Amino acid sequence: MAFFGLFGKKDSESREALDKGLEKTKASFVEKLKRTIVGKSTVDDDVLDNLEEMLITSDVGVETTLKIIDRIKDRVKRDKYVNTDELNKVLREEICGIMAENTTADIEMSYDGEKPYVIMVVGVNGVGKTTTIGKLANKFKNQGLKVYLGAADTVRAAAVEQLCIWGERIGVPVIKQAMGADPASVAFDTLSSAKKNGADVVIIDTAGRLHNKVNLMNELTKIKNVMKKVVPGAPNDVMLVLDGSTGQNAFEQAKQFSKATEITSLTVTKLDGTAKGGVVLGISDQFSIPVKYIGLGEGVDDLRSFDKELFVESLLG
Repeated sequence: MAFFGLFGKKDSESREALDKGLEKTKASFVEKLKRTIVGKSTVDDDVLDNLEEMLITSDVGVETTLKIIDRIKDRVKRDKYVNTDELNKVLREEICGIMAENTTADIEMSYDGEKPYVIMVVGVNGVGKTTTIGKLANKFKNQGLKVYLGAADTVRAAAVEQLCIWGERIGVPVIKQAMGADPASVAFDTLSSAKKNGADVVIIDTAGRLHNKVNLMNELTKIKNVMKKVVPGAPNDVMLVLDGSTGQNAFEQAKQFSKATEITSLTVTKLDGTAKGGVVLGISDQFSIPVKYIGLGEGVDDLRSFDKELFVESLLG
């Protein structure tokens, strides 16, 4: 049994759709870049200082910004003369170069393990976690895969209800228990039912309101251990969902969850409603975890596979 291209094939949606989703971030980037070079003909120290400020205020993050600036300084030194008309092109090339060097390369993935393939989704409340699960399930179903959902966020009644609504909307079964039930028990039931019925993919929702790192670690570890009893090796992917509109707070969430459990992929949501889309560049660079998806709208099809080069091209033109 194999799922080829489970995550690997890039979406066929047009560049225009990505441009539209990143419209606010792109407008902010372009305006700041214009202010960076106003009155200048060459890329000098003043331009570089302004560029550094522009990137930091665009939520790219300090470490990634300094890395970009250092590369542009080397480029200016090597080429002897770089005019401001070339800055957009140079910036695009150096950002793409940095992103190509880290471990978040585009996922070309096939799966030949035991069915089902199990994704455990984590993240704090309000980041769009449950909505992302619904959109992801719809994406897999449209690929011809049989999908099961597990409502293991038993802390919030709204989370279970929302997941059930998504299940009805896209036509996939949702396994749930009473509010306050043991999340690990829900995960066990979900995998057992999915395995019995020949499901290809299982996506497990988890609670986003655990009040400290120790509780979070214990809860997620328990869920993982119980799932392994049904499907050895599960979960195959622990996906952290981050709200891109929170900017630097998304970095902090990624750090905290990475300390609490092993995160294997990231999804960054709500990029269509914010000018803080630069956070994706920093997250992609700073964490040795691939950004697999970005959310660019409320529609069921607005969860897009993350293509780094296309993202940078759309951002900078």
